[in-house]
Amino acid sequence: MKHKAGYVNIVGNPNVGKSTLTNKLVGEKLSIITSKAQTTRHRILGIVNEEDYQIVFSDTPGVLKPNYKLQESMLRFSKTALQDADVVIYMTDVVEKMDKNSEFLNSVKKTDSPVILVINKIDESNPEQLDKLVSLWQTELPKAEIYPMSALRGFNTDNLMTRIKELLPECEPYFDKDVLTDKPTRFFVSEIIREKILLYYQKEIPYSVEIEVEEFKESNKRIDIRAIIHVARDSQKGIIIGHQGNALKKTGTEARKDIEKFVDKKVFLQLYVKVNKDWRDKDNSLKNFGYDQK
Repeated sequence: MKHKAGYVNIVGNPNVGKSTLTNKLVGEKLSIITSKAQTTRHRILGIVNEEDYQIVFSDTPGVLKPNYKLQESMLRFSKTALQDADVVIYMTDVVEKMDKNSEFLNSVKKTDSPVILVINKIDESNPEQLDKLVSLWQTELPKAEIYPMSALRGFNTDNLMTRIKELLPECEPYFDKDVLTDKPTRFFVSEIIREKILLYYQKEIPYSVEIEVEEFKESNKRIDIRAIIHVARDSQKGIIIGHQGNALKKTGTEARKDIEKFVDKKVFLQLYVKVNKDWRDKDNSLKNFGYDQK
């Protein structure tokens, strides 16, 4: 039996369900999912291993016109994903306007890799609207295979997975067969903390925040973690901490529970808040936080 392996890269505009689909296909909660746009900032690989194949799924940041250097870096992650894909999954949903990001869509049209178009959230539509949408997309992306689905409810995700396996090239595995992702545990710790901030704080606060795991000490029985929540302005520090430290306490408690599930160990978590003025536009800060500044 010949072995198949390949990179399956999921791209599209913010908030169409890319992370939900990645997690469904990988079977692990690797990408943080909230209802807020721009949740994913990095390119996260989730690896599915079976005896005769290895699929390297890549969830990418939503494509948007960059307003500052952080978003420029996020856009680079998405563009790179088109270049090294064995299969491109372009994701849209039933409410998104087709011309939302025509520049990026043109890049998808030019790719030589097989393209699968996923129309997500079909549970928010009716058959008539969906038929119309499928016809429009067939005209727009004639080379793409179209899969209407609800990633959240798992509708049609199995058929998509079957087709992905068929499209994989014959190839040796890229990673060891016991590897689930290319990111270290520390990365997911910071993502879990960031997810809680996205859930519990309003308006622009979550987008001004970056998490740095300063200390990660593992013993047999527990992991001690000290993490810094970087904010862009002084006023944001007070909001993150909250009255008598209550907001920060809640964030820490909820994050700790999820981290313990992820690492399957007791966790002692300390959170600190630090003002790092305008970090989203500073090359050295972005580099420290793992954003490519080429």
